[in-house]
Amino acid sequence: MTARHKYHGIVALLGFCIFATVGANLNAQVADSTQSSNPKGSEKVKTGLNFGALPAVAFDSDLGFEYGVLGNLFQYGDGSTYPDYRWSLYGEWSRTTKGSGINQLFFDSKYLLPHQIRITADFSFLTERALDFYGFNGYEAVYNPEIEDDTDTINYISRVYYRHERKLARITLDFQGKIKELPLRWLVGYGYFNNRIGSVDIDRLNQGKDEEDKLPEVEGLYDKYVSWGMIPAEEADGGTHNFIKLGLVYDTRDNEPNPNKGIWTEVVMMTAPRFLGNTETAYTKLAITHRQYITLKKDALTFAYRLGWQGTIDGHVPFYMQPYMINTFTRTTKNDGLGGARSLRGILRNRIVGEDFAYGNFELRYKFWKFYRWKQNFYFCLNGFSDMGLVTNNISVNKELIPEGENYADYFAEKDKDLHISYGGGLRIAMNQNFILAIDYGLAGDKRDGDNGLYINLGFLF
Repeated sequence: MTARHKYHGIVALLGFCIFATVGANLNAQVADSTQSSNPKGSEKVKTGLNFGALPAVAFDSDLGFEYGVLGNLFQYGDGSTYPDYRWSLYGEWSRTTKGSGINQLFFDSKYLLPHQIRITADFSFLTERALDFYGFNGYEAVYNPEIEDDTDTINYISRVYYRHERKLARITLDFQGKIKELPLRWLVGYGYFNNRIGSVDIDRLNQGKDEEDKLPEVEGLYDKYVSWGMIPAEEADGGTHNFIKLGLVYDTRDNEPNPNKGIWTEVVMMTAPRFLGNTETAYTKLAITHRQYITLKKDALTFAYRLGWQGTIDGHVPFYMQPYMINTFTRTTKNDGLGGARSLRGILRNRIVGEDFAYGNFELRYKFWKFYRWKQNFYFCLNGFSDMGLVTNNISVNKELIPEGENYADYFAEKDKDLHISYGGGLRIAMNQNFILAIDYGLAGDKRDGDNGLYINLGFLF
C-alpha cells in the first residue's frame, strides 16, 4: 500500500466527522427542523435541505499534493418521499500540484419533471497526468511490477511506465420513466465525450524533484503501442464521441442507496452513429447488468451480488473508450474498468480491457450500529466482498508489429481466459441513508493484477 493511500484514508475519515457536524448545523439553519417518527422504525424522517462534504487530501510522489473538496446537497422537501430525496446535487473539485484535476457536477431527481420522469445529468472535466494503461485482453497483456519499482536496480524502467495522459470532457443526460404500474422503466440518454490522449509529460512531473527522484526520459507502454501501430494513429491522440443510450430497467429495490431486498436488472444499448458527428469511428455496445439483494437478517444483514456483461455488437471502438462501463445510473467520477475502486477492488485500474467482458461482485453487508445525533440519522456498516472479471472476447492486436530486438514475452503471454479475482472488506458510514462514506480495502488474488488497493469513495459499489 502506498503512503498516499494511507494518508488519504485518515484524512477522509476525519473529514467525515468534521463535515457531518457542518452538515447538521447547515441543515438546522436552512431546513424545517420538525422531525417525525418513521413508521418503519426509530429513524427520523428528514425534511428540507441536507448537506454533507469531505475534503480531498492526498499525496503522490509523482503527481504531487492533492487538495480539494467534494460535497452532496440533498433536498428532502416535506419528507414524504424519505429516504428518497426530491433532488440531489453532487459536486467535486480537486487539484494536484502537478496538474491533475477533477471538476464535476452531478444532478439527480425523480420528482422534478412531470410523471416522475427521472433526470440524471453529469458535467465533468477530468485531467489525469498518469492514467493506468496495461494493454489489452487481461492476462494476455503482461504486467511486470518490477518495471515500475525504482528500488529494483535491474528491471526498473519508470514509475509511470504503465501510464499515459488523458483530458476528458464529459456530458451525460439520461431520462427514465415508469411503464404503467409495472416495476419497469424505459431509459433514453445522450452523452458527449471528448478525450485528449497523450504521453506522460515527464518534464512537468519532474519539476521540483531532486535528481535521484526524477523520472527517466523513456518510452512507456502506451508510447510503444503507438509507435508500433498497435494503437492506430487516428486513435492515439483521442477523439470526440456523441452517443445515444436506450435501455430497459426492472427495479424492485426497497431502498436505492443500500437495498435490503429486491432486484435491479437493466439492458442498455449505447450507440455512437456517424450521423451524430462520429466521423472517425462508429460503434454500438450492449450492456446487461443484474443485481439482487437478499435479506439474511431484517434491517441488519444483507447479501448482495452484481453480475454483468458488456460487449461490442457493431463497429470499431477506439481503445480509449473500451474501458468505459455502461449503466443507467452512476455517480462515479472515473467510470473506468475493469479494475479499481468501482469494479474490481484490489485489482489495478483498467487492468482488464477487452472487446467483451463479464464481471461479478459479491458482498455481505452488516449494519451494526444505528443512532440519531446532530439532527441526522447515522448507521455504520461492515462489508466483506469478492470481485471477479473475465475477458470474453479479445480486442484484435497484431503482435507481429513488435519490432525485432524486443522480447515478445515482456509484452504478451499465451491466450488466457483465467478469472481475475480479488477479495477484501470495508466500512460504510451513512448519514440519512444517502450520504455514505465508503472505505474499501481489496487484495488481488493474482500478482499479475497488482497487489492491493485502499479506496475512499461515496456510496455502495452497487
